[in-house]
Amino acid sequence: MTDLEGLRDAFDGELFTPDSPGYDAVRRPADARYASARPRLVVRCASAADVARAIEYARTARLPLTPRSGGHCFAGRSSTDGVLIDLAGLADITVSDDGTATIGAGARLATVYTALHAHGRTLPAGCGPTVGIVGLTLGGGIGLLGRKYGLTCDRLIGAQLVLADGNIVDCDATNEPDLFWALRGAGGGQFGVVTTLKFATVPEPLATRFELASPAVADVIAAWQDWAPDAPDDITATLTVAAGPGEPPKAVLFGASLREPGPTAALLRAFGSDGTFRSLPFSVLKDTFNDPRDDDAGVRIRSEFFAQPLRPQTIDRLLSELTDPAERRELTFTPMGGAYNRNRDGAFAHRDQRFLLEHISRPTSSWIDRSWATAHADGSGRVYPNFPDPALDDWATAYHGDNLARLTAVKRKYDPDRLFTFPQSL
Repeated sequence: MTDLEGLRDAFDGELFTPDSPGYDAVRRPADARYASARPRLVVRCASAADVARAIEYARTARLPLTPRSGGHCFAGRSSTDGVLIDLAGLADITVSDDGTATIGAGARLATVYTALHAHGRTLPAGCGPTVGIVGLTLGGGIGLLGRKYGLTCDRLIGAQLVLADGNIVDCDATNEPDLFWALRGAGGGQFGVVTTLKFATVPEPLATRFELASPAVADVIAAWQDWAPDAPDDITATLTVAAGPGEPPKAVLFGASLREPGPTAALLRAFGSDGTFRSLPFSVLKDTFNDPRDDDAGVRIRSEFFAQPLRPQTIDRLLSELTDPAERRELTFTPMGGAYNRNRDGAFAHRDQRFLLEHISRPTSSWIDRSWATAHADGSGRVYPNFPDPALDDWATAYHGDNLARLTAVKRKYDPDRLFTFPQSL
């Protein structure tokens, strides 16, 4: 299939070229930094067969292609000037009596949580309502229930995807097991175009939302990194240290606990007694947190995992540069441990880390690189695949660690001609 009209005749979804009505609306990614990308063709697929047809067209026309479910990739991997495979039309969600959820690749987290809530179920996943379930899952999936139930990809029990040769395959622990292993944590877009995911969901809990603030920033960081990764599995306590333009840093401890408000407050007493504690259904609780990564103007993030605490002198150096007269700067500490580290299935390579540290500011901030380099002196060198970092030197080891050789073999088997490729892809 080499001509556009041939594709149009065989296609069940929608095709958009630059002169089509609605083209600008469908081609823009969620991250405004990549809004200038203008695909030659956007194919909004209605089925896995449509995806196969789009792949065939891109191959024969010798055009680059990229799939998009959410469009939130920090490195712009969900944007292209070639063929953009838009999966928004594949967003059906069904839940069986045993709690198995079958979710289309175009579903976003807000829709996923709402659909699961109707069945009293949920998934350990993120908070960003417009984040695509596929991208989140394929790169791991860290969230407020993760220390109890693991990564989002740890709940994955099956997937359907279209391979580079156009074949549609279903994989799980017994069918195409190497491919299924790779899909759980190596990062998306490298082995094929995922069209459906199947999850073993968990009961939706009542949870306590908590938030405490403190000006004793250095002391809070030191206490947090010694305690939070080893805390009981039923609590996820994230720490942000932020300074607005011209303001001193402030530490805010926030997160979710599966305990009642009273016992949660007692568990967090060392971080202060002046806080808020509310009991909410999880599907409501996760909507109450603002995430700077959801800012339409875009932010830049560099991050790294840490297997050991930051040294006191490193904390002091980080805080000494946090305040700036012109921009907001933020450090976010996310605890690992618990089920994140106990679960060992899948290609996620960071099962022995204590916490993740993000450096967040506006896209043009030079502070991010300085702050990252300061913390990197104490870091493990490992990086979360869902936070891709174009500035990394040894990106393959950073993302994949000891899994690199096996992942490379899977890539050779399922995409030998490297159709699905981008900077820092296998």
